[in-house]
Amino acid sequence: MTQSSPISRVSLHGAAADADLSPLSVVDDDAEAVVAVGAEAVADAGRSSDGTPVLAVGLGDGRQGTTRDNLDAAAAALAEGQYRRVTHPVLGVDADGEQVGRAVLDVTLMTSEPARISEYALVADGERLFDVRADGVVASTPLGSGGYGRAAGGPVVAPGGGLSVVPVSPFSTRASPWVVPGPFELRVERDEGAVSLFLDGEERGQVHPDDPVEIGVVDEFTCLRPPVAGSPELEKH
Repeated sequence: MTQSSPISRVSLHGAAADADLSPLSVVDDDAEAVVAVGAEAVADAGRSSDGTPVLAVGLGDGRQGTTRDNLDAAAAALAEGQYRRVTHPVLGVDADGEQVGRAVLDVTLMTSEPARISEYALVADGERLFDVRADGVVASTPLGSGGYGRAAGGPVVAPGGGLSVVPVSPFSTRASPWVVPGPFELRVERDEGAVSLFLDGEERGQVHPDDPVEIGVVDEFTCLRPPVAGSPELEKH
């Protein structure tokens, strides 16, 4: 792994009161990196990034950052300059032509009522890539692809690899996920019940047929990737 500048001062965000970050110093100002623990903290740090890089903790299996269990080893790696800087996208989301907000991990359309199925479509560059009857559909960034999108059967996407779009519990077994660069549209083609729109797990309202949800990359921020536990780079330290 290429040697980077050692990091000594970090700010801590999220539920991590018992986190052991030694040999790093936890500060309120002039931090060289943000340690964001949990999906909510990571999403907040990415959306509000001022250029300070983020160590994402507790997303999926930790390959995009680190796990909570390996946080002590990751802290040591940052202090020794053993990490990579990786750029991740921030998504802008419009619904029916109105700006809804931004997302760092995923954008989800989900039929609100249990036992109800709606029909969803993915459209990119004017081409309909799929239409499927399903409980919902989730579009994930590479950073968020190890979370809900993966649980729904989608791939884990490498940084810079595009955005994964995955039907959730599709009625047809032939429905397949796609990885697309964006921008693209998610559409509700038919609904048997209300369909809710979620950005990074937060409900932002309902979507109706003929109200396209437009998703595209509008910004980016930097994440830090220390060696994965068990890798040769980490074992040398």
